[in-house]
Amino acid sequence: MISADGEQLGIMPVREALLLAQERNLDLVEVAPNAQPPVCRIMDYGKYRYEQSKKERDVRKKQKVITVKELRMTPKIDNHDFQIKLRNAERFLRDGDKVKITVRFRGREIVHADLAREKLEDLAQQLQAVSAIERPPRLEGRQMIMILAPRLQQEAKAQAAPQGSPS
Repeated sequence: MISADGEQLGIMPVREALLLAQERNLDLVEVAPNAQPPVCRIMDYGKYRYEQSKKERDVRKKQKVITVKELRMTPKIDNHDFQIKLRNAERFLRDGDKVKITVRFRGREIVHADLAREKLEDLAQQLQAVSAIERPPRLEGRQMIMILAPRLQQEAKAQAAPQGSPS
């Protein structure tokens, strides 16, 4: 049993704890039901729920929603257009968004899928300072798709993974 100000009151029967809480016009809340014996606390439950929802709102507010931006191109893209796509991809990655690069094949262009793969690998190589390849170029139907993730996000994932243990 723990009092409203955090003081240990010791082990007591439930009836006695309820009477103590009623005397103080507070609620008896079970905070650790799996402990032996279960731990209860005297507190204002309405105020506690309000504080919890406030903390939850703050956490949600601080979360960054990662969106996936898509860039489309053809295997016959001109060098200047390629540079513009490169700049846009870099801007998206610096903003913390993932980038999905799609190369669409029309007609018999699909015969030259190797050219599209080279373009995507060249793009990834030029962006390696700000990005990491999340999914390498892969042919899916009549399009080739590659996904790049911001470098910061990849480093955070690597730090979060436990060191030395196989996953």
